[in-house]
Amino acid sequence: MDITTQISKPQWHKDFKFITSGRGIQTRKGTLLHTVVNLDHGLHLFKSDNHGRNWQLVDIPLIPGNESKVVELSDGSWMVNSRLNRKGYRQTFTSSDEGKTWASSPDQSLVDPGCNAGIIRYSPKKPTSKRGILLFVNANHKTDRKNLTLKISTDDGKSWSAEKTIYEGPSAYAAITRLENADLGIVFEKDNYTQNTFVRISQQEIQALID
Repeated sequence: MDITTQISKPQWHKDFKFITSGRGIQTRKGTLLHTVVNLDHGLHLFKSDNHGRNWQLVDIPLIPGNESKVVELSDGSWMVNSRLNRKGYRQTFTSSDEGKTWASSPDQSLVDPGCNAGIIRYSPKKPTSKRGILLFVNANHKTDRKNLTLKISTDDGKSWSAEKTIYEGPSAYAAITRLENADLGIVFEKDNYTQNTFVRISQQEIQALID
């Protein structure tokens, strides 16, 4: 089903626009969310409240923002983590009213060369008192697409307390997901786009980084 007219405006017809590659999310309430970028009119969310039968644009531009991922935080707020070009770090946007209003701030602890990244809310198998666990993976370098790194937050992205290098060489776009057994799956572009590589990190390794 072509949903272009549902998530784009008629006046955007000739604009350079695209849906961010990688995953969207389903909130605990059941809303499906993902991001679309219009290089002239900003980053936007789009959503479905009926399991994808119909979609609508969340008509609030998030600026500055490029390719982005959205996560639901432990209190139900939405957070968008966004690529910025030629800045050397990421930008975050948070909303506590389902996208009606947003707070924006740079996150200079997330070093980034201007590249698509991956972020998810993570639930470990082993019970933990930490509720706001986020896993983030990107090319951890200010200017070059290399040094793919996993970073962990246990406070809903306010700080990043642990990290693990996945691959020190050339690495670009990355996507992550929690596997059924609570391991982490990472797919990323490796060695100057010559390979698409899958890496599995055990939930025991992740738990050790969380603890």
